[in-house]
Amino acid sequence: MKFLRRLLLALLFIYLLPALSSAGWWYVKERPGSWREADWSSAKILPSPTGDKAAAIYVFSATTGGMKGAIASHSWIVIKGEGDTTYNRYDKVGWGSPIRRNGYPADARWYSNAPHLVVSVKGEEAARLIPKIETAIRSYPYSKPGAYRIWPGPNSNSFVAHVLRSVPELGAVLPPDAVGRDYLPEGKLFAIDADGLDMHATLYGLLGISAGMRSGLEVHVLGLVAGIDIMRPAVKIPALGRFGV
Repeated sequence: MKFLRRLLLALLFIYLLPALSSAGWWYVKERPGSWREADWSSAKILPSPTGDKAAAIYVFSATTGGMKGAIASHSWIVIKGEGDTTYNRYDKVGWGSPIRRNGYPADARWYSNAPHLVVSVKGEEAARLIPKIETAIRSYPYSKPGAYRIWPGPNSNSFVAHVLRSVPELGAVLPPDAVGRDYLPEGKLFAIDADGLDMHATLYGLLGISAGMRSGLEVHVLGLVAGIDIMRPAVKIPALGRFGV
């Protein structure tokens, strides 16, 4: 009984307290009342695609809208082939065609929130990885209309996390507030990244653990992520994000 009480207190302190603190701050923060009022324009982060002929890959994440923005973000992928004069952006959304291509500017704000770069790769390495990314996008099993669920997944972050696991050369994981990133496709309970350096175990995105060179050590509870990163020293706090290098 004492163990269960301590476990409950630990869960409340590690997961619930940060989420409630973030929700309180989000509630009083000025933000758009609806998607119609939000700014979806370019945040002017990326260079003009016509001015740089090199291949490029970008993964973005931005705080989402409504009250879910207190604890969750939305992520997407942008690619540009060598010599191309336009970017191609890929999002998983809950309306229309689930995998949207160029539904928004490549570096657009999401519900008025400026995106931040999760990872970027340019040049010959990007040119080599783009075909792998395109294959991973095509292989995502939840690409049909109706194949979307805000929580625990599959959602926008489940899609991008699938690509990152399939192309581990990108060397990235989504931030802790990317709710749904630990939902494994096709109801899998266990997965190992393509290069074998990260492993993931989950109970349908509700409870789980990730460990490895990129993830560090993470424990997932109801979509909230807490953990530590040894290779790039940082702590991961539910709803609040990553703090460190």
